[in-house]
Amino acid sequence: MKYNNTTYIVIGILILVIVLFFTLYILKNRKKNKYKKILEQLQVDKNLISSIPVSLELSKIDSMNKNDDLEEKYNNWNNKIEHIKNDLLPKIDDMLIELDTFFDKRDYNNCDKKIAKCELEIYKVREYTQNLLGQIKEITSSEEKYRSSIIKLKAKYRKINSEFQNHDNLYDEMQDAVSLQLENIERRFLEFEKAMDDNDYAEVVHIIKALTGMINQMEAVVNEMPDLVLMAKQLIPQKIKEVKDTVKEMTDSGYPLEYLNIDYNIEESNKNVGSILDRIRVLNLEDCMIELKTILDYLDSLFVDFEKERLSRKVYEEVSKDFENKLSKTNKVVQDMTSQLEQIKNMYDLKEADVNKINEEEKNLVVINDDYKKMISKVENKSTPYSELHKEIEELTVRLKNVTEDLDITLKNLGTMYEDEERAREQLEEIEKFLKASKNIIRNFKLPVISNKYFVELNEANEAISEVIKELSKKPIVIKTLNTRVDTARDLVLKLYSTTSDMIKIASFTESCILYANRFRDYYSGVNEKLDLSEKEFFKGNYKNALNNALLAVNIVDNDTYVKLSKICNNDNA
Repeated sequence: MKYNNTTYIVIGILILVIVLFFTLYILKNRKKNKYKKILEQLQVDKNLISSIPVSLELSKIDSMNKNDDLEEKYNNWNNKIEHIKNDLLPKIDDMLIELDTFFDKRDYNNCDKKIAKCELEIYKVREYTQNLLGQIKEITSSEEKYRSSIIKLKAKYRKINSEFQNHDNLYDEMQDAVSLQLENIERRFLEFEKAMDDNDYAEVVHIIKALTGMINQMEAVVNEMPDLVLMAKQLIPQKIKEVKDTVKEMTDSGYPLEYLNIDYNIEESNKNVGSILDRIRVLNLEDCMIELKTILDYLDSLFVDFEKERLSRKVYEEVSKDFENKLSKTNKVVQDMTSQLEQIKNMYDLKEADVNKINEEEKNLVVINDDYKKMISKVENKSTPYSELHKEIEELTVRLKNVTEDLDITLKNLGTMYEDEERAREQLEEIEKFLKASKNIIRNFKLPVISNKYFVELNEANEAISEVIKELSKKPIVIKTLNTRVDTARDLVLKLYSTTSDMIKIASFTESCILYANRFRDYYSGVNEKLDLSEKEFFKGNYKNALNNALLAVNIVDNDTYVKLSKICNNDNA
């Protein structure tokens, strides 16, 4: 069977309509179920209010002995319960019935509005009812609650009382005040029992609150008072006596302790201790421990100050003695230096900076001397503690050290000038000895000819020595120039001495070679010729050429001897 296009379209539309129908049906059912659940929950919430045991709790008060206040509260609570039952809950029922009507009609817009109002009303009534139940339970559970509290307080009180009775001797004159307060607590316990018998729960609350405060206070009193009494009546007075004894001992030994203001502070401490004892007598211990510890800490700190003064004095005396010796030596050095300054300036070419440096060091030393005298005056007047004097003497020591170091440099410079002068004089003597030795060598050997070069070196050496002598005779002496002249003279004289020694050695060696070879003139060919040349050069003053020809003559005679003599000659030249 074949279907045309129109048939397919119709079938598609039918399927779409069916799907749409079922979708709308499902959505409607979901919405209906949603509102149904909300209404059911509202009904449950309303029933829960009804199940709150307010009436049952109120019935417990019937068996109690009611005073006027409790009777009034009972009647008031009963009226509120009736109001809940007769007015508030029926109102919620009416709202729920109205909601059911809108639900049946599927008027969901009005349902939403009524649901909100109903939820609000249920919340108000539930809170009202629970608050009422709480007020009633405050009375019905008071017996158990307050009895539990009072049992704990009594246990705490017995522990405090036992502690006090076992150590009552530690409380000194405060025993009566503590005993009286403990008796007040016991009377409060009796008042609690009476208030409970009368069902006067308002008074019971006040009594428990008062007992809690009193017992907590007495716990602190019993725990802290022995320590406070011990500190106020024994430790602090004993410590004050030790301080006074130490002050007297140190004052007699010359220690200036006025800066510590001890007398005033001890007087204030005694006043504070008296004030604290007055507060302890009325059991007001607030901040007493802190204040007494502060006083004790202050007194202990004084012994630290005393020890600091002793140590400072010991160090001061050691440093002061050493400082005084160094200052005395430095004063003498500066005095000697300044007294000889003009003489030194005449002797040596001092720079202006060196002179200014000496004057500056002298001024610094004058200031140090003045400051030291002021410090000694403080010591004699006993106006300054040794802890400060210790710092002052250390500062003066540092300043003196700086001056001393600068003086050492200055003295070293002056000493160097003097040493350079003395060394120049000593070296002049040595140079003159070398010059004299050179002349003696020449004079003793009697060379046939002395070269002009030798006489040039001799003249240069003599002139250099003359320049040294001139520099030493100048006033003031220019040390730098003097050292240059000495170095020049020494180099020239040593050069001359070396030249003289070499020339004499070569001449002497040449003569020895000529004498040795001369024996073989008639036996070896060429010896005669070489020796004649050697003698010719020798008498001209050409000693090196003469030596070379003499050695060649020896070589003709005996090669081994030539080699040995050549080695000797080379070693001497080296």
